[in-house]
Amino acid sequence: MTPDQIQCVQDSFDKVAPQAAAIGSAFYDRLFELAPEVRPLFHGDIRAQQTMLVNTLNLVVKNLHKADNILPAVRSLGERHAGYGAEPHHYPVVGQALVDTLKDFLGAEWGSEEQQSWTAAYQLLADVMIQAQAGKAA
Repeated sequence: MTPDQIQCVQDSFDKVAPQAAAIGSAFYDRLFELAPEVRPLFHGDIRAQQTMLVNTLNLVVKNLHKADNILPAVRSLGERHAGYGAEPHHYPVVGQALVDTLKDFLGAEWGSEEQQSWTAAYQLLADVMIQAQAGKAA
C-alpha cells in the first residue's frame, strides 16, 4: 500500500468509527446477503462478533502505516479462522461486504480513491491470513 492509500483508509475510517456498532451489524447483514452459506460458521450471539470485527478493524487501520507490527496478529487471526471453517474462497466475499458497508456509511464521501485504498488494504490482510491458514493446514 502507498502512504496515500494508508492515509485514505485511516481518514475514511475515522469518519465512520463513531458508528461502529451499526457498521458491525451492517457488515454481517451484507455478508450473509452475499454468501448465506457462511452463516452457519457464526455461532451464538452475532453482536459479539460484530464488536470483535470493528475492534480489529480499528486496530489494523490505526496501524497500517507500520504494517510489520500488525502482521503477526493478522497471521494469528488467519490461523484461527482456519479452525472456524473459513476457506480461501470466502475472503473475496468478505472483502466485498466490507467495501459495500463502508461505501454505504460514507455515502457521497466514497469515491474511487476510497474504493482503491480499502481494496488494497483488505487484499493485503486477506493474503496474509490465507497464507497463514495454508501454513496451519499444511
